[in-house]
Amino acid sequence: MTTEPAASAQPDGPAEPATPAGPTEPAGSAGTPGLAALAGLRVVEMGVWVAAPSAGALLADWGADVIKVEPPNGDPMRSAFGSLGIGKDFPNPAFAQDNRGKRSVVLDLRDPEARERLEELLSTADVFLTNLRPDALDGLGLEPAATVARHRRLVYCSVSGYGLRGEDRNRPAYDIGAFWARSGLSVQLANSEGVPLNARGGIGDHISGLAALAGLLAAVLEQRQTGRGRVVEVSLLRTGTYVLGWDLSLQETVGKVAKSEARHNNQTPLMNSYRTKDERWFFFTGLEADRHIGSVCRALDRPDLLDDPRFVDARALRKNRAEVIAVLDDIVAERTLAEWAERFDAADVWWAPAQGPADVLEDPQLAANDGFLELRNEGDGTTRRSINGPVSFSDLPVGLAPPAPLLGEHTDEVLAELAGRRRTGEPSVERDGAGQS
Repeated sequence: MTTEPAASAQPDGPAEPATPAGPTEPAGSAGTPGLAALAGLRVVEMGVWVAAPSAGALLADWGADVIKVEPPNGDPMRSAFGSLGIGKDFPNPAFAQDNRGKRSVVLDLRDPEARERLEELLSTADVFLTNLRPDALDGLGLEPAATVARHRRLVYCSVSGYGLRGEDRNRPAYDIGAFWARSGLSVQLANSEGVPLNARGGIGDHISGLAALAGLLAAVLEQRQTGRGRVVEVSLLRTGTYVLGWDLSLQETVGKVAKSEARHNNQTPLMNSYRTKDERWFFFTGLEADRHIGSVCRALDRPDLLDDPRFVDARALRKNRAEVIAVLDDIVAERTLAEWAERFDAADVWWAPAQGPADVLEDPQLAANDGFLELRNEGDGTTRRSINGPVSFSDLPVGLAPPAPLLGEHTDEVLAELAGRRRTGEPSVERDGAGQS
């Protein structure tokens, strides 16, 4: 199977470029100020769990109209904590983060009429975003190339576990399997006993969601110039191998690559973690050891170490790493993190505290750079703090974000919009020139 659009999906010639959006700050489905370039961009999302929904949430944050199509029982992420045995009424901020600002439409795609409504919805869309498995999409008549052939302007973004081709295309995948384990990341980050890393949930999904966001927006730029859609492919496996690209390239080039070392034997003692008197941890981040060893020794109040042959340069630090780390351990354990922070900053030492979640939420640097936003809660109109996306735009303030939609909250609204288009004979976007609203 090929994922490139069929020849019949391509118009005979390039469409006229769209008129650029104006300098306003329109609102998308999120109802908050967004980017003018995304005004009127309609995204139909058939996403579950994290990878595709996280990309959809950022699009909604930035001003797109994101319509989340769900089955009657909803995205399983809605009941994730119940699935884990924690309790169905446990708060679910993870779902809210990755689905805020969208409109939810319930369609039972086992029903032919519901499939017709989905096709109608796709005919109004600029982007189709999904992370359903390829066989599930094929069974729904949503095979990528065929779908773009029917909707020639549509940017079809598939986020899969293992890709759209190959014998494992339909293998079930969470990020711990496809992104971490299969890519080599877990083994490269194994502990000193060789046990592969069992990473926190959602990390690989969110990185893959960012990859999907970049890819589909590149395709939207092309769409606006040519009037043509195409298939954009992202997989957890390929995103994981890209993240591990340095190690994989070394393996390919020289036939071997080092794994992560135990802390006490780290080959770069000035890129290592240390524990303070008050049981806090921090990292030195002095990658260029020759440049940083002087300031570190002065901040530690141990300038005599600069005359110690184990500390004279990067080569000596690496050769004597176990002894060097033991010496640094003993010195660091003499003061608290706050005391070291003051000394390190005064001496221009490169370092960073190893923070837990509670620390991060109180980090003034994150707050100063729009790391948080206020999110409306469902139903009662109260607000709470949530994590913002990783991108800010100048002159575009972080507004009050709407909640994640209730299941099917906007079904009647969206179906009424489609019915109105049918009554007025409004053409679908692939017949609207370059399709800009």
